[in-house]
Amino acid sequence: MFRRTFWFSTGVATGVWATTKVNRKLKQLTPENLAVTAANKAIETGARLKDRAVGFALDVRDNMAQREAELTDALGIHDSPELPAPRRVAAIENTTYTTHSYNRNEDH
Repeated sequence: MFRRTFWFSTGVATGVWATTKVNRKLKQLTPENLAVTAANKAIETGARLKDRAVGFALDVRDNMAQREAELTDALGIHDSPELPAPRRVAAIENTTYTTHSYNRNEDH
């Protein structure tokens, strides 16, 4: 009697467990849930790619600065070149005004 009760309760528990598992899986496979899952994975992938691209750009910038320093040392260019003094341009260079027509239809 005890043996039958044990196997009956084991079968009931297994049936409840299997039904619960199947229902969860069916809910995961609905079109709405699949769309949400795909969107979340796409966002995660985009964030990962962005992080990798930013890391790559920072590595390139660091290595570029390092190589520039190496070339500067190799060429002996340590000082910044002296820039010429800024030239001042007169606001109005030509004081004689010429009247010129900008009409393209006019014969020249």
